[in-house]
This record gives sequence, C-alpha cells and structure tokens, in this order.
Amino acid sequence: MIDPVNNEPSSRRAATPVDPLPNVTRWLCVHTRPRKEAGAERYCREVLGFDTFYPRLKHLKTIRRVKRWIVGPLFPRYFFCRLNLAQNFRAVQYAPQVVGVVSFGGHPTPVDDSIIEQLQQWAGEAVDIVTVRPGFHPGDLVEIADGPLRGLQAVVLQEMSDHDRVAVLLSTLGCQARLIVSRSQLVDAS
Repeated sequence: MIDPVNNEPSSRRAATPVDPLPNVTRWLCVHTRPRKEAGAERYCREVLGFDTFYPRLKHLKTIRRVKRWIVGPLFPRYFFCRLNLAQNFRAVQYAPQVVGVVSFGGHPTPVDDSIIEQLQQWAGEAVDIVTVRPGFHPGDLVEIADGPLRGLQAVVLQEMSDHDRVAVLLSTLGCQARLIVSRSQLVDAS
C-alpha cells in the first residue's frame, strides 16, 4: 500500500524525529545501581573526563550498640555530572553502573547551578562530605541562623532518612516547592 503523502510504502514510514539535545553544558543528576554511586562517579570523572559532584554524608550511627561515624552518599543512588548535553549525554547515559539520567517528559532535567553551589558550600571543597552533628531531636525549637530565612524559628519534625533525602532531591528537580534546612544553619532557640 502506498502512502499518498510521502509516495512511499506505508511500512517504510520513518519514525518521528526526536528533539535534539541543546548544545549547552549543564549539571545533570545521574541515577545509578544500588551502592554503585562511587564507581559510576569515578568512571565519569576519570575515564570520561567530566566534572562530577558526589556529595556524601557523615553521621553518627549505632552499630551493635557502639556509636560510629559512618560516611555514605547524601543522595543514595545519585550523583551529579556536568556535561555538554548535545555532545556527551549518551556517554553518561550508557556508562557502567548507570541506570539513567534523571529526566522528565523524555528530556534530561538540568540541575540549577545554585543547587550544586549550595551543596558544595555545605560539604566543603576537600572531600565533598556533609557532617551531621548530633544534637537536635524531633520537637526541639530551633532558629535559622544563616541563609535567606535567617531569624525564623521552627520546630524539628524528624531526622531525614536516605529515602527522604532522595525524595527532596527529586522534588527539587521536579520544581516542586519543598524546604529542607541544613543542620549547620540551625541554632537552639529555647
């Protein structure tokens, strides 16, 4: 059967072209296999030569009744990579241990530079580790001592688990308004 518009057989009709990626360098959020963030980040940084940011969290954890400092990913199964979308997207998308790049509507979602800068300030430049100091418990009255919300008082609702931090990351990328304040910005208000 002949397609009257293209004068070609209908079985040979070409698929609709995919929108090309913009030729800009942006931060992207890369999703990895479980517990493979460090290896995937190292591959993107060392082998592919991209700027990466893999924030980690240092916190006290009780293991067999002994409190120990533990370092793990701030956002489990995610890290950030800065690359040119048009030239290098596929290299990261198909890197070892990478599940994919966080996308909405079929397009990779860029991470705002200000989010990366804020995370880097909290973590420190040397090793990209955010240290959580014990001291605030649910129900404690605190005051925000730094940042745009300085001077406001709040009540601590809960400590954040790994899943909560990932939910915050993904809601930030999805442009939903949700506020999390760094523990380092809080002081006791009681």
